[in-house]
Amino acid sequence: MPKRQEDPVATHSEAPSGSQPGRAERAAMRRALDLAARGLGSTSPNPVVGCVILDRAGRTVGEGWHQRAGGPHAEIHALAEAGDDARGGTAVVTLEPCNHTGRTGPCSRALIGAGIARVVYAVADPDPTATGGARALADAGVDVEGGLFADEAAAGNIAWLTSVLHHRPYVTWKFAATLDGRTAAADGSSRWITSEAARADVHRLRAEADAVLVGSGTARADDPHLAVRGVPGAVQPLRVVLDTHASAVKRGARVLDDAAPALIAVAEDADASELEGAAELLRLPRARPAGRAAGLDLHALLAALHAREVRSVLLEGGAALAGAFVAERLVDRVVGYLAPVLLGAGPAVLGDAGISTIAQALRLTVCETERLGPDLRITASGAAASAASAPAGAVAPGSAVATATATEEF
Repeated sequence: MPKRQEDPVATHSEAPSGSQPGRAERAAMRRALDLAARGLGSTSPNPVVGCVILDRAGRTVGEGWHQRAGGPHAEIHALAEAGDDARGGTAVVTLEPCNHTGRTGPCSRALIGAGIARVVYAVADPDPTATGGARALADAGVDVEGGLFADEAAAGNIAWLTSVLHHRPYVTWKFAATLDGRTAAADGSSRWITSEAARADVHRLRAEADAVLVGSGTARADDPHLAVRGVPGAVQPLRVVLDTHASAVKRGARVLDDAAPALIAVAEDADASELEGAAELLRLPRARPAGRAAGLDLHALLAALHAREVRSVLLEGGAALAGAFVAERLVDRVVGYLAPVLLGAGPAVLGDAGISTIAQALRLTVCETERLGPDLRITASGAAASAASAPAGAVAPGSAVATATATEEF
């Protein structure tokens, strides 16, 4: 088996142990991780992958990253740049090279054909249709080492890994609020709580997501556009509005323009005749907890989005919808933009999440903090992954804390 760092998300591929990664290989993996990040938002439903080719002397002779779904993989770009200098060298790649033929050929075979003598990868490929690259390389006499910077590589590919392991998209809840947790003043005014720098950063989040999601309350109050602006080369996400009764989104709504695709999710029994022909509709079953309002079944929503090859969802509001996702334990990551502002009254950032005592509080782990102009961006993920095979920050489907039912109508 290749020597590995502990990897909480990926399955292990069997391959003979190679020599320990040296300084050049570690530096190359850091570079490969940076290259992989360039593909965020443009490779879905495929993973983001970066690759660096070192020659026999440990010098970088080729680099590449997976740039778009259906296009050449990272290894192919890097090998093309390296040319003959790849022979006898080392390929350093953030994901185990694939071993299947899809829209492109198997990268393991391309590496063998180029004369690569050693492969160092970060995360094993858990996709049953693509795994086996490490074994194929080892069988061909290539020295294989797995697990270098596995945690960092898994974090960069967390949306894809969540999709492969749990068959649902990775969900990020984003909010903007005052220091006292208000998203608007008592009179409903909210433009603008956060700074221009924070609002620009939200467009970066949108550009990295496959879908942007809001509820009917946000649709009524804000008539949001939800498309990406100011990010060169961005692939526009699918704009999704959960509108249980098909009453919040009207013809002429900004979300229905041609800037990006849109999808309106409504109840199976809703009268959506006003929207027919103006928007694509997704009919979903209602969740019906006893004695509470009937919202849409969020598990059915995520399953439907996953079937459309959506691998990451950015949940932008509102409070009721966010509360329903938290109640279902379907939020994997929280990105909060906090402005140094106090309001004292106004809507809270989070609605009813089914938490009634402090013992039930959902405890998160802060991953990053960053100043954006006068504001502070805090990124946190869930700390209660229930199994070693679950992506960090996610709750395994079917676990005790994942069986709550959405209770808010949105």
